[in-house]
Amino acid sequence: MGSKREEMRKRQMQIHQEAAASVLQARHRMGNTPTNASNACCFCWCCCCSCSCLTVRSEDEAIQRSSFEHKPEETTNSEESLKPTLEDACSWSISFEKLMKSPSGRSCFRQFLRTEFSEENMMFWLACEDLKKETNKTVVEEKVRQIYEDFISILSPKEVSLDSRVRDVINHNMLEPSSQTFDDAQQQIYTLMQRDSYTRFINSTDYADLLQSLQEPPPEP
Repeated sequence: MGSKREEMRKRQMQIHQEAAASVLQARHRMGNTPTNASNACCFCWCCCCSCSCLTVRSEDEAIQRSSFEHKPEETTNSEESLKPTLEDACSWSISFEKLMKSPSGRSCFRQFLRTEFSEENMMFWLACEDLKKETNKTVVEEKVRQIYEDFISILSPKEVSLDSRVRDVINHNMLEPSSQTFDDAQQQIYTLMQRDSYTRFINSTDYADLLQSLQEPPPEP
């Protein structure tokens, strides 16, 4: 019996060594082989490995996600809390450009797009504007990936409508992500909103009611 247990122990050790060797070979093929094999990450077979390298990587990814997810949300909330003046609201009918340059204008227009089930167009445009302000290369790459998944992927429920030429440009740009990756797509969506939804918004009862409410004198205390 003792000899059988010894043989089983040796066999387990051999399996463990073979698994470790296969991991090193895989890393070598991916170009991630450590310079010192003795410092390599542990070869745990379970999901509870607490290696410092995994901890640091998880923290970095969390920071990147936080940077992308929270900033646009804060911008959106601040815009939606703004109330336009009568002069500002009247200027929106002059041109689409004036509407889009106004934070309160973008907020009102976005609420209108929501009723037409096309809010993703404004969300994509705002995400691209936020991307252009980013200078950290790592954060830029993460934001580009997230924008692609949210608005470009055909699997996304928020996919925006783009022609094949622009999609080809995006796919080419994704090879080297930058803050200009979606410039062509952003311009196409801007033009789509201008030609399609903008006219309906200006002629809508929502816009008329807004102007009416801004013209009325405030109630006396």
